[in-house]
Formats: sequence, structure tokens, C-alpha cells
Amino acid sequence: MRPSRLSVLERLLRFATLKPDSTFTPKPLREDHRGSWFPDRARCTRRVPRSLLSIYVMRMTIVGIDHVQLAMPSGREDEARAFYSGLLGIPERPKPAELAKRGGVWFESGAVKIHLGVEADFRPARKAHPGLIVRDLRLLVNRLHGAGVEVVDASFEGHDRVFVFDPFGNRLELIGAVPS
Repeated sequence: MRPSRLSVLERLLRFATLKPDSTFTPKPLREDHRGSWFPDRARCTRRVPRSLLSIYVMRMTIVGIDHVQLAMPSGREDEARAFYSGLLGIPERPKPAELAKRGGVWFESGAVKIHLGVEADFRPARKAHPGLIVRDLRLLVNRLHGAGVEVVDASFEGHDRVFVFDPFGNRLELIGAVPS
């Protein structure tokens, strides 16, 4: 007697395992000379059809960014607080006890999460940077100018933006929110 046909998901899950916490853990696949995908197991002769592969890939897509991590030198958390919380207005969030021992400071407000971590061989991020959307960019620019922070205007047609550097030299892009 021939076994009944399996649903697409059941067939796919034959090549994957589900952990107790229900996270999807795929087994590695490799492509053969005909363009078919096989699980990377020595004795496996079953091919995974391309239609199953698209479902396989869809299940493990990235859905968002949790936070941005920037580096900072040791012992300068107060400067970070003055800049990120005092000037930019992002409230500080206490770090978990086991991470607080390492130094650094976290700033979070809704979906905006900037974590500063201490790096022994610190070098500022001069090119790589987070882009932060600001509700009233000109008001913030005036506040930054008043505090002596250098603001570099990088606006172009239809895009209001500036670059600033935090007290450690990390580059930040501040983008004016488009009214909805």
C-alpha cells in the first residue's frame, strides 16, 4: 500500500525540526547539479521541490530591528546620558543586572532603541550610522547648536536631514519626519 500524499507543510517539516519553544530550525540544504535542493544528509535521496523551498525561506525571514548598538569608551556613561537623554530626548532604560557589569548605557523610547556598549579598543563609527526620524528636526537642531554640538546639514531636494556626532565621535543621521 502506497502512503498517502502529505501536505506541503508536512513534507517541508520532514526536513526540519521543531524545538520545544516552537522555533523553526531548518536542516542545511544544498543544491545539486540539476538545480534541485537536497537536505545535507549523506544517505538522503529525496529532493525538496522549489515550491517547498520558498515556504522554507518564508518561515525564517527577518521581521524587524530590535535595537542599534553603538560603541563607547569605558567610564563615560554620564556623557552618553547628557547627549542621548538630555539633548536627543531618548529616556534611559536600566540594563539587566548581568549586562550592567560590562558598562555602557541603553536608551529606549517605543521602537527607538539605542544601546551603547563599552569597547576596550574603542574606535567611533564615522561612516556607519543609525538614521533617526525626528518629529521637529529644526527644533532639535537649534537645541543641539545651543549645546555646542556640530550639526552638518545634509539635506537635498525633498529630504530634510542632518548629521551629528555623539560625544564619542559616532555618527548619527537625524531625518525630518514627513507629515502624514
